[in-house]
Amino acid sequence: MTQTVPLAKLKRSEKNVRTTPPRNIEAMASSIRARGIMQNLLVTAARPKGTYEIIAGDRRYLGAMMLADAGEIDAATYDVPVKIVSGNDADLREVSLTENFQREPMTAAEECVAFQHFLKSDGDIDAVANRFGQTRRFIEGRLRLANLAEPIFEALSEGRITLEMAKAYGSTEDKAKQERVFQQYGHSSYVNADQIRRAIANDTMKASDPVAMLVGADAYVAAGGQVECDLFSEDGDRWSDPELAQTLAAAIMEAEAKRVGEEQGLAWVRPIANTSLYGATADLHRVTLEPAPLDDEEAARSDAIVERCEALEEQMADEDLEEAAYAALEEEFERLREEYQALHSKPPVLADEMKGKVGTFLTLGRDGKMTLESTYFSETPLKGATGDGATSSSRSARDTSSLPPEAVAPGGKPLSARLHDELAVQRRDILAASILADPALALDYMLFAMADQGRSYSRYGTTITAGRPQDPQMPKDQPATQAQLAIGEAREALVSDWTTAASPVERFEAFRALDDDAKASWLAVTVASSLEAKPDYSSAKTNPLHGRLASILEIDVAKWWRPTSANFFDRVSKGTLLALLTEVGGPVLAARYVGSKKGEISTSCEKLFAGEAITEAEIKEAALAWVPDAMRFDAVSSLGDADIDETLDDEDAGDAEGGLTSDDPLEELADHGHDDHEDALEPVNDDATLIAAE
Repeated sequence: MTQTVPLAKLKRSEKNVRTTPPRNIEAMASSIRARGIMQNLLVTAARPKGTYEIIAGDRRYLGAMMLADAGEIDAATYDVPVKIVSGNDADLREVSLTENFQREPMTAAEECVAFQHFLKSDGDIDAVANRFGQTRRFIEGRLRLANLAEPIFEALSEGRITLEMAKAYGSTEDKAKQERVFQQYGHSSYVNADQIRRAIANDTMKASDPVAMLVGADAYVAAGGQVECDLFSEDGDRWSDPELAQTLAAAIMEAEAKRVGEEQGLAWVRPIANTSLYGATADLHRVTLEPAPLDDEEAARSDAIVERCEALEEQMADEDLEEAAYAALEEEFERLREEYQALHSKPPVLADEMKGKVGTFLTLGRDGKMTLESTYFSETPLKGATGDGATSSSRSARDTSSLPPEAVAPGGKPLSARLHDELAVQRRDILAASILADPALALDYMLFAMADQGRSYSRYGTTITAGRPQDPQMPKDQPATQAQLAIGEAREALVSDWTTAASPVERFEAFRALDDDAKASWLAVTVASSLEAKPDYSSAKTNPLHGRLASILEIDVAKWWRPTSANFFDRVSKGTLLALLTEVGGPVLAARYVGSKKGEISTSCEKLFAGEAITEAEIKEAALAWVPDAMRFDAVSSLGDADIDETLDDEDAGDAEGGLTSDDPLEELADHGHDDHEDALEPVNDDATLIAAE
């Protein structure tokens, strides 16, 4: 039966199957404040007589009690609609389960439509938020979702996309942009909200972008720019017209570059809206200037540091020295080393007669502030000036000059060892999957490797005993590639009855009874499973026999493997990405992404190299055909493994966080000071962006 009971006569019950504390009681209290309790609570009679235990409706009860505790209602007189049920404990628990289990909450799409309809008559977002116990941002977010482009809202209503994916589409109010991204991603089951958000953000600029910070929101809006508030992210506002912002920033920097150039008497000052000079100095000649000499006080301090370091070295050589004491001496040594480097890293001195012949760059820092670089360049070689083209003396050029092409990324940077390993494994898998289709070739390969072993120390690119090769470690969560799936399907299709025999002889005889096609399939899978990803763990070379096999099979790696953000673009530097865009589309294509963040460029590259981007036919063709040299079978290596390994070892030693490695620490200390100064004059080593030097 249904009746009303004073709130004070109700209490919670252990028979209620909901044991988790109800959430968002404040929202329920707001609803009760506005409309009262609109749905009966299920209760059963309890002791003392006249009181009732709640079987279902805890959240409504707690919402009302919150109002009572706040003094907004009187629990003794506030009537609560209830439906009284009776039965034993099992019956009451079943009633509680049924009531809770059968209740179906509103979908996000239904909430959006409901709030939209409600606000058409009320219009006060704050009042609605207070009434339903929600924040203004929550209500605005639901309204934004209600105004999604029609096909996206339909997908949300029908459950074809998740609420998080809908929020990603709603990160912009531009319905045309929403639909463009939905057409690309809306029908794929492998897309997540982060990918959608990145695709939409790729056409916008963060308010925290250095270019935006330089321009300022007021100037941007005054020039006609639009600012979008992302209601579903804490990353801040986004500017919808990045091209306008970049135009305004260019004007600011050009004016400042002209002013500084005239003030300092330089031949030219080129503005670059970035922190790096990478790619901007390719047609210039770096002018190496001597650092400012030390004054008497600085020279005396330098000598004192060297003397103290000698004493510290002697003390640290004591094997009986306690660990704490050694740590203190080491800390002092490092502090002195840094001071010594600072003393010998004074800015270079530019003679007055040189100023009219050289120029430099005005760069933009991450904080949106402009900085005049202290490195100088000339457009033609200067007589008597030291230095050469900036890129020819860069560290990256020294590091990669002796590496094979498959170990070098576009733009001249060496691939990381981890990425090179992963690409080598995937390249091997493509060869393995391809050799499945030619068992005769697999047999020839296997017989040759077996017959020729022992004649030399050459490696054949196969374990040949059918043992599994020792592969580089791969990410555990990496999805299966097309080649791996093909290998797995071939293995599943094998005739395997003979493998159940008890003894090796019985298994051998059972295998002999197989027909030629079944044996050939086993042979192909066995050979495919034996292929090595790399000649040895540290080598960066491609096995030449693998290259020959691939040419016979006419393998097109691009049809098996495409670069993505996860397997390549997120793993290399921004400079490499821009160099790659230049490679497939020329400087004009790369220039489109000069002011973009690395993550945004990575997303654009994934679309472009998958053939999903709208671009010129020749660029699309080049992008679809491109794979890194580390994935190619036709890359030719002229160096021996020993040469490559020696180069890599030297690189690793050079990256050892500035540690002192020579027999004479003081001599190396002086060298460190000089090298650090030289590096400071070579900002072209920074791995950032490719910018045309106009």
